[in-house]
Amino acid sequence: MTTMFLSLLLQAAPGASIMQFVFPVAIGLVLYFFMIRPQQRKTADAKAFRESLVKGSRVVTIGGLHGLVVEIGPETVLLEVERGQRLRFDRSAIARTAGSPAAADSGTSATLSSGS
Repeated sequence: MTTMFLSLLLQAAPGASIMQFVFPVAIGLVLYFFMIRPQQRKTADAKAFRESLVKGSRVVTIGGLHGLVVEIGPETVLLEVERGQRLRFDRSAIARTAGSPAAADSGTSATLSSGS
């Protein structure tokens, strides 16, 4: 079995050996620029957002809970969800601000679809 594989490799054209190295490198570059790099950027943006939280911001958690930031600690955020009702969350649980474009778009599309 291995002698048959070796004979096939030895019969390869001289230019094919260069393509054997270029093709995997090209696939690696495509994976990096279309999958890995955008994910790294998204993670960095989310981290920067969580670091920039300020007292008084209206935010939405990853679970969909809306609240007002009352207190910010090094690892946690205290949200007021209703008058007097306060809940403590990890900073990583904050997904976005309540007035973000994603919330506005979903509300607009719901209004348009229900109006038809």
